Amino acid sequence: MRSPVLPVIAFAAVAFVACGPSEAEIKAAKEKQMQDSLAQVAAMEKTYAVDVAGSQVTWTGTMLGVKSHHGTVKLTEGKFSVKGGMLGGGTFSVDMKSITPLDSNYAADDAKQGTRSMLVGHLSSADFFAVDSFPTATFEITSVDGNTAVGNLTVRGKTNEEKVTDIAVTEENGTAKATGKLSFDRQKYGVAWKAPMKDVVLNNAIELSVELSGTAN
Repeated sequence: MRSPVLPVIAFAAVAFVACGPSEAEIKAAKEKQMQDSLAQVAAMEKTYAVDVAGSQVTWTGTMLGVKSHHGTVKLTEGKFSVKGGMLGGGTFSVDMKSITPLDSNYAADDAKQGTRSMLVGHLSSADFFAVDSFPTATFEITSVDGNTAVGNLTVRGKTNEEKVTDIAVTEENGTAKATGKLSFDRQKYGVAWKAPMKDVVLNNAIELSVELSGTAN
């Protein structure tokens, strides 16, 4: 005599299988779980310490719209954050005594004027950046919108709001690189010749191009 329990068990097993998720549903659930995990990782904000040896700030100044000089200044310290592949914030300090011209628009070293060393002397003097009195310049980001950041630039002890544009960020294996451009009016910071006519010769805008390299904290 066949037990009446067996058909009941068989029916329950069939019903359980029929009511369980299909392979497509299981696959979709796994894909969603992975997407959620990736979204959580992307939403995490990471902070990077600036590698000063691997970072660079390049400056450009133009005279009469024709002749220009460019060079670098060294970062002394800094940090920046990245969230979702975008710049989140940062603070940076620059050694103003590290002004180094890199272009070739200079007279011979033994000339009476227009030499590379004379330019460095002028830029370091009280007429310009007064590096003995103000050896450090700083920038602190206060807000970020896409690839544009706004922050406080301090030069010669004077602070003004400035904008960094064309920001690009890449992250890889615990490191990050960030680039951007900043243009500021030197007159706002008291960077000016005492002789008015010389200020007519030099463009007020000083262009900065920033390349940052950082390691995750």
